[in-house]
Amino acid sequence: MEIEVRNLTKIISGNLILDNINIKMTRGKIYGLKGKNGSGKTMLMRAICGLILPTEGEVIIDGQVLGKDISFPNSLGALIESPGFISNYSGFKNLKILSEIQGKIDDNKINEVLTMVGLDPKEKKKFKKYSLGMKQKLGIAAAIMEEPEIIILDEPTNALDESSVISLRKTLQKYRDAGALIIISCHDSEELEFLSDEIFFMENGRLKPYNKRQKEGDSYEEEK
Repeated sequence: MEIEVRNLTKIISGNLILDNINIKMTRGKIYGLKGKNGSGKTMLMRAICGLILPTEGEVIIDGQVLGKDISFPNSLGALIESPGFISNYSGFKNLKILSEIQGKIDDNKINEVLTMVGLDPKEKKKFKKYSLGMKQKLGIAAAIMEEPEIIILDEPTNALDESSVISLRKTLQKYRDAGALIIISCHDSEELEFLSDEIFFMENGRLKPYNKRQKEGDSYEEEK
């Protein structure tokens, strides 16, 4: 599994959102994206998922160009922005419906993944009554339940307590070690550094090497 983003530029309503992004990523690694709100992190993730098409350049998944050869990556799990679920259904029922699209997993696997993220598979509570943390956990479960080759998580630690963050770390490391290619964004520099094999800093739609001394909101400066 390899992702190559080549000369990727995205312009929306005359605004330059992504500016000539070039990056290669390979299986068995966790890649971190760091940058303040509006820097382009989420838009880059959306482009890699095939949810937006570039104005210029291309995203290539194992030699296939998104938007030309394939519409979406063949094996992808993603949590980008607020997860969308059916409000009157339980967590299990929501995942059950999603699982039926491809038919790759059974009820036992859904139960296993719900337990892994810290949710009770037998919980009958409707999604609309979930806390923010529970909603986030269900979104993570949906992204990983079919063990995709590519996992993309935008701010996955949002609304999670400390024990849930530790559990998420173990889960992502497990999938990385099994060969998944994982891309995450996180405002917590310490957490991102702990999880990631490689980090990229985004500023004004441009992707740059990450300096560990970089503070949230600072401008990027080249190492001398």
